[in-house]
Amino acid sequence: MIDHIGLKVRDFEASKRFYAAALAPLGYTLLMEFPGAAGFGLNGKPDFWIGPGGGEPIATVHIAFATDHAGVDAFHAAALAAGGKDNGAPGLRPMYHPAYYGAFALDPDGNNVEAVSHQG
Repeated sequence: MIDHIGLKVRDFEASKRFYAAALAPLGYTLLMEFPGAAGFGLNGKPDFWIGPGGGEPIATVHIAFATDHAGVDAFHAAALAAGGKDNGAPGLRPMYHPAYYGAFALDPDGNNVEAVSHQG
């Protein structure tokens, strides 16, 4: 089981604003902040962290947040409104499995952020 994950970002303040807006439809909020680190999560538990990477990120990553169909749609709209780039509109992805419904957006550093529902 994964307890938390952290990403290095180029522009800490811009990324903090992006994730606060993009993850809000999923119920995620900024729960903790230290100099150079911001933790987002649900129910008082930060499990997604960002921090300055001192220049370019080492590599881009793909991270997916589980939700329902409405959450997928709302995430995608919020991510694009927050400056993210579309990397796959909400829809079924039957190549993964028949009920896989997801949407993708690139964050300010090019990380592929997804919201996904496995509900039929």
